[in-house]
Formats: sequence, structure tokens, C-alpha cells
Amino acid sequence: MTGFIDWLQHSTAGLLTLAALSIAVLLLSIIKLKLEPFIALIVVGLLTALAAGVPVGTLVGSAQKASDSLLEKGFGGILGHIAAIIGLGTLLGAILERSGGARVLTSSLLRAFGEKRAPLAMGVAGLIFGIPVFFDIGIFVLAPLVYVAAKQGGKSIILYCMPLLAGLSVTHAFLPPHPGPVAAAGLLGVDLGWVILMGAICGLPAWFIGGVVYSSWIGKKIVLPVPEEMLVENGDDEHENPPSLGLVAFIIAVPLVLILVGTFGSIWLPKESTTLSGIAAFIGTPAVALTIAVLLASWLLGTRRGMTGKQLSELSATALRPVAMILLVVGAGAFFGAVLSATGIGKAVAGSLDDAGLPVILAAYVISCGMRIAQGSATVAIVTTSGIIAPTVTELGYSQVQLALLVVAIAAGSIIASHVNDGGFWIVSRYFGISVADTLKTWTVLETVLSVAGFAVAALIMAFV
Repeated sequence: MTGFIDWLQHSTAGLLTLAALSIAVLLLSIIKLKLEPFIALIVVGLLTALAAGVPVGTLVGSAQKASDSLLEKGFGGILGHIAAIIGLGTLLGAILERSGGARVLTSSLLRAFGEKRAPLAMGVAGLIFGIPVFFDIGIFVLAPLVYVAAKQGGKSIILYCMPLLAGLSVTHAFLPPHPGPVAAAGLLGVDLGWVILMGAICGLPAWFIGGVVYSSWIGKKIVLPVPEEMLVENGDDEHENPPSLGLVAFIIAVPLVLILVGTFGSIWLPKESTTLSGIAAFIGTPAVALTIAVLLASWLLGTRRGMTGKQLSELSATALRPVAMILLVVGAGAFFGAVLSATGIGKAVAGSLDDAGLPVILAAYVISCGMRIAQGSATVAIVTTSGIIAPTVTELGYSQVQLALLVVAIAAGSIIASHVNDGGFWIVSRYFGISVADTLKTWTVLETVLSVAGFAVAALIMAFV
């Protein structure tokens, strides 16, 4: 027995076996036992650490020095980095949604593109409005406009909803301030400016292939009517005095531009311009950039348009409720990753990948795909995969660009093959009146196309950087 424990804790094969068992138990806990993912991650992380011989004092600390424990460092390190970003991003999206900005944006695009190009307009609307709002919120808000556009066009609703879904999915997976890419960036130690840049470079071609080319083809193959009850229920515009398109675009652009300025200001600005560099670094800090955007949105889209302080407060409270579970999952995933690093599993994985000649970016994508297909949650797939890969990346000393591309690869894997264990699958099916079989033929395939295309672009760029 002693010999087995020594093999498990100190040999490469034993550590890899322990890693495989940990992931298997994690998936079993989530899928079969129906444990909340954050609870499963904590339990499996604790068991893995104990099995690998991590001292109890190192794992959970003591009454006097609990803050030095692996558990608190794992949770605290990542949450200190991303909690404000995710919370502020959620508030920004809620204010934009409540003000009627989504309808303004989509209606303007539909008029600009014309009836013949209405599906493309819906796709662009998904791309733009998907930046500040969660995927499901984007569907809830924009679905009524899809019904109207499809009814007026007299064609299959698939032709109109798939481009929209592609835009929302790409931004949700690849771009901050969404939880997945923000969490991966924190775990891998990469600036959000690089994630925004690489996410856009890889995400836009993926959106074009999936949201334009594939959606146009499948929309002609599968012809489904607009759900009449949805059209009647959601046909009226509830915003009598909507904001201008320019104002909506400005609010969405502010945090992205500021973060990019902060990331690349040190590169572009002259070295002697210490004051300008300091200002760029300050306003470009993601939490500061998003705070500025939220304050602007609260005033320009809220207070100035008649919304009271109490209404803004109630809106904030409602919008932030779902964020708690996201943060718990991310924190638990960071703890799991810290365990993998402390036990030496990360080094074992790095050595095995090197011996096998398997690129880390491919391994990250495959692991993320497996996690996504097995348990359904994109966020859990991203957090878990990032935790597994982070120790390996530390050993290899990747640049910021390479780390950002790894984030994109992991994010791409996290959206592949959405099926019946994914809540998004059922939202799509319900809101657009698509049967389960047709949802598998359309939405599931669309997600796979977006995933493969996004990863392909990331891998291609990785080969040259």
C-alpha cells in the first residue's frame, strides 16, 4: 500500500492517473449526483490534495493563518481579480437592456441592411449587443425582433435566429466582460486587452462562417414558421422614448476602448510620457473602465431619462443575483487549479505533452470540449480547463499573446456541441419554437461550427507567434 501511495504521489504516471481520476470524479459528481459545480470542485479539490499528500496545514491553514491556505489563496486570488469586472459588466448590460438600447440597435440595423439582408442584421445585432449582456438575456430581449423580422420576410425563423445566436454566442465565449474569458484570463495571468484583441480576431471569422455561411444554408434547408403566440405576446415596443443609436454604441464601446488603451498604452506612448502612461494604465484597468461605463450608462440611459435612484438600485439588485453562483464556480475552479499546481500534476502534464509532441493549445481545446460535452456548462468547462492548464503554461513561460490565444482556444472548446444537458439548448428551443430534433440539427451544429472555426484561427495564429 505504501508503495502505491508513493507511486501515486511522486511518479509522473501516478500524478497523471490522479489527475484523470479527479476529473472523472468531478464529472460524476456534477452529472450523476447533481451536485452544484462549485461544491463538486471544492470536494474534488480537497480529495485530490489529500491523495497527493498535501499537508493539511498547507491545504486549509490553521486558525491563526487561514489566509495562507491553498483553499483561501485559490479562491481569493481569482475573485479579487474578476469579481468587480463580472459584477460591473452585468450592471452595464442590465442598464442597456432596461433602457431599450437593444431594440434601438436592432431596429436601426434592420433598416440599414434592408429586408433582404435582415438575417445579417440580426447577426450583427447579436455581435454588438452580446458584448455587454449575458447570452440568455440577449435572447430574451432580442427574440421579439427576430419574430417580427421573420414574419415580415416570410421565411423560416431559422434563417433569422441562427445569425443572432451566433453573434451572442461568440461574444459570450470570446470577449470580456463575460465570465468565461475573464476567469480564464485571471487563471492564466493575461491582460484583458490582449483577450479582447485575440478574441475579436478569432471570433469574427468564426461568426462569419457559422452565423452567415452556415446559418444561410441551414435556414433554407429547415423551414419553420414563427411561433404565433410569441409574435402576439412580444410584438409591441414597450419603450416610448428609446435612446439614440449613437448613445447605445458609445456606451458599449467605452469599456472596450479604455481597456485596450490601458493594455497597449505602455507600448504606443513615448517612454518619457510617464503622466500619460499613468493615466492610460489607470483608466484602462478593467474594473475602472467598467466603473466609468456603468456611471455613464446610469446617467445617460437612466437618470437623464427619468429613472429614479430607487429604480436603478432595484435594477442593480436584480441583475446581480445570478452573479453569485458564477463567482462561486470560478473561485472553486481556481482552488482546483491551485491544487493541481501544488501537487505537481501541472508539471507532469507539461512533461507528458512535451514527450507526446502535443501542442498545449490543442490539449487545452480538447479538454475544454470534453468538459463541455460531458456536463453542459461553458463556464465550468472554461474554469476547470484553465485550472488544469495553468500550471503547465507557467512551466512553459508563454507570452501575453500566446496566453490570450490559449484563452480563446479554451473558450472555443467550451461552446462545442451544445445539447440536452445545456440550459442554452432549451432556451433556444423554447424561444424560437424549434423541436428537439431540429434544435440538434441547427443550434448544436452551429455551436460546433463556431467552436472549430474559432479554435482553428487561434491555432493558426499560435503557429506564428
